[in-house]
Amino acid sequence: MSADYDLDSAYRIEGPADARRVYDDWAATYDDSFARDWGYVAPRRIADIFLAEGGPAGGPVLDIGAGTGLMAEALPGLMIDGIDISPEMLARAAAKGLYRTRIEADLTAALPLADAAYGGFVSCGTFTHGHVGADCLPELLRVAAPGALFCCGTRPAVYDAMGFGSALALAAARGQITPPRFFEIDIYEGASHDHAADTGLVMLFRKAS
Repeated sequence: MSADYDLDSAYRIEGPADARRVYDDWAATYDDSFARDWGYVAPRRIADIFLAEGGPAGGPVLDIGAGTGLMAEALPGLMIDGIDISPEMLARAAAKGLYRTRIEADLTAALPLADAAYGGFVSCGTFTHGHVGADCLPELLRVAAPGALFCCGTRPAVYDAMGFGSALALAAARGQITPPRFFEIDIYEGASHDHAADTGLVMLFRKAS
């Protein structure tokens, strides 16, 4: 396992500027030093759930926190746009020929996207410690078409600490989304590092029609 990827440093990110700096610095080696060497399979697990649930309800998919495109690689044949705060990460995805459009934007702010533009949303590694919390949900729902499928990973502790539970409960109570369902997934496979036993929590729901 390469030593130049420090997951604990990623979990200590404080705000958008720090996130952009950290991921710009890691972009060149992210796929090898983390995705490959750490046995990172969470994007594939989330993609499998998304497809098993029927995929997008028409229209393109938005990959939230797209990074170098690991999620897009697990969803071949779909029309996908990638949004990320790191231009260097998006440049790596572009070099692979991934994504119809790559959007550099801060998910904690207003998004430069049209209303009801997307029929599906996927995310892996973005709703986590020090990154993006439930405050982004209103903007994501704004750009979601009626019936759009959300399949987004987080961590159990993050789900509690960053307000996802109450935010999803309120959205469901207000009729904005279907009642959410949850799946537990392995984040890593065949790994022996300190985080090898970590599991993820996938949030699955649709925007109300």
